[in-house]
Amino acid sequence: MTTHVGLIGAGNISETHARAVCAIPGAELAAIYGTNPSKVARLAREYGGTPYHDFEAFLNHTLMDMVAIGSPSGLHGVHGIAAAHRGLHVLTEKPIEISVDRADELIQATEKAGVKLGVMFQDRLKPDIQKFKKWIDTGAVGKSLLIDAQVKWYRPPEYYSGSKWRGTLEMDGGGALINQAIHTVDLLLWLFGDVVRVQSRTATAMHAIEGEDTAVALLEFADGALCTLLATTAAYPGYPRRIEVTGTEGTIILEHDRIIAADFRTAPAEVTISAPSQNMESIDSPVVSDFTGHQAILEDFIRAITENGIPACDGRQGRRSIALVEEIYRAARKDS
Repeated sequence: MTTHVGLIGAGNISETHARAVCAIPGAELAAIYGTNPSKVARLAREYGGTPYHDFEAFLNHTLMDMVAIGSPSGLHGVHGIAAAHRGLHVLTEKPIEISVDRADELIQATEKAGVKLGVMFQDRLKPDIQKFKKWIDTGAVGKSLLIDAQVKWYRPPEYYSGSKWRGTLEMDGGGALINQAIHTVDLLLWLFGDVVRVQSRTATAMHAIEGEDTAVALLEFADGALCTLLATTAAYPGYPRRIEVTGTEGTIILEHDRIIAADFRTAPAEVTISAPSQNMESIDSPVVSDFTGHQAILEDFIRAITENGIPACDGRQGRRSIALVEEIYRAARKDS
């Protein structure tokens, strides 16, 4: 059985989606919609699918089972709701939307239509992050005490000035926190549970944007663990994402999606440490040349469709990260 995929968007991330679809046995790129005719034509020429510049015409494409949304964040809901109304399953890039209210509208529309909704938090499926979660869940580190999460990335001024939507409140919802650090926010919630208290500060320190390019938050989890979260796109030249957890029974350090240190009072079976990653993707560029993470999340979503299962991150799970981001922004306004 072939799953026919439509792409919404024709930018950098949609090309990653196209490459991922083409690598999946049993998946076929059916159609591509975008507002830039030359980009849409190029993607269709290189990866297949019928090009569309009219959204309604795209939705009317004869053979399509699902859409992969790579449009600006503030359009995820509009595009996803329209697709759901046509009976199409919806897999959207992060974040699910730029506000909880708009996320809820998308969730309700897909549930009413009886279609699947997934969010592309592909980091959940990476091998070392899966191992990290297993060690947390099985109590290898004991009770979590301190968590440190750093997203110290760099984006040059033209990353924002050359875009109509990046860094804007209307289409990006903010800056470094909601765009670049949202994957880390999702991982923190997935690994450690609900946050019950937030303090934060945000700043637009270097870039000429409406949103923040720097954010610092102090989070308290329901189990009492304390976490510092730092997010920036102003840390030249850019450094690997890092998550470190210290518990009563040990410490684990994840850097650029690899476990680089794991020290336990009583080591769990098969403790292996990865060499530091030489792939510095994401830290200084939005281009994703390695599509294997997106391939994994697309394969997982297609399985959820064909087996009537739950995606690795469904809409309600995806909502949690935007709710926490909203709370961090709210706390920053209150504390300023």
